[in-house]
Amino acid sequence: MSRDNTPQKKPLEMLFNYDDVFFSFFYDDERGCFHRSPDYALNYVVSGEMLLDNGREQIRAGKGECLFIPRDHLLTLYKRPADGERYCGIFMRFTRQFLRRVFARREHSGLQHPQSGFRPGAVKLPRTPEIESLFASMTPYLDPEAKPSKDLMQLKLEEGVLALLHVDTRFEQALFDFNEPWKIDILEFMEQNYMYEFSLDELARYTGRSLASFKRDFRKVSDLTPEKWLIRRRLDAAYARLETGQSKVAEVCAEVGFKNPSHFATAFKRQFGISPTAVSSRAR
Repeated sequence: MSRDNTPQKKPLEMLFNYDDVFFSFFYDDERGCFHRSPDYALNYVVSGEMLLDNGREQIRAGKGECLFIPRDHLLTLYKRPADGERYCGIFMRFTRQFLRRVFARREHSGLQHPQSGFRPGAVKLPRTPEIESLFASMTPYLDPEAKPSKDLMQLKLEEGVLALLHVDTRFEQALFDFNEPWKIDILEFMEQNYMYEFSLDELARYTGRSLASFKRDFRKVSDLTPEKWLIRRRLDAAYARLETGQSKVAEVCAEVGFKNPSHFATAFKRQFGISPTAVSSRAR
């Protein structure tokens, strides 16, 4: 019987999830992902490195280091090899439903509902015995054949909460705050993120509002609807980029958040009375 000795192409990534605990491997040079989640999380780097970019600063986590990732924030996570090792990580997500269950059990020990006010940002956690032992106990499950049980993963998630509280007891105020996310300035948020694809529900959630509250507050700051505001902001940004003559029309279209080049060209000419190609050519 013949045997195929052709080398098998190595997969670019492997990712598997066991009840909100994610194990991931990345084999290529770098992988970036846009992260936005209503849930708190921990990301532990088993090997390689992770770079977290929140738009204001970059935080690097190397082998054996752990990042705390806040809820309701927009982040870009870059996962890449380092020191000759591929990226490998363990990501733990703490959903609101899970945290409610944890808090309900802790209440019986006399814990009062914590006061809100502590708003932790993304941060690299110190290396503590609790964090190191937690993730050391989970490394056997990096083997996709070694599937853990659901109840065991729930215990590991609870251990993750306790590890955070050992780092700083104020995390309790954030993790067990079940109020709506805090309000942030609507226009500031949209100015920083106009190029991304958001539904109205997402815009409301990420600015700390219900959908009705978001629409009501937006009417106070703009005569446009949120959808029209975003289109105008993208077009203004596109015009400014094209005027420099340094970018191609197709590149600018994607950079400012338009998915359809034809729609972009039509909207651009309607807004400015000139095609994006003409603006680009005039600038060269």
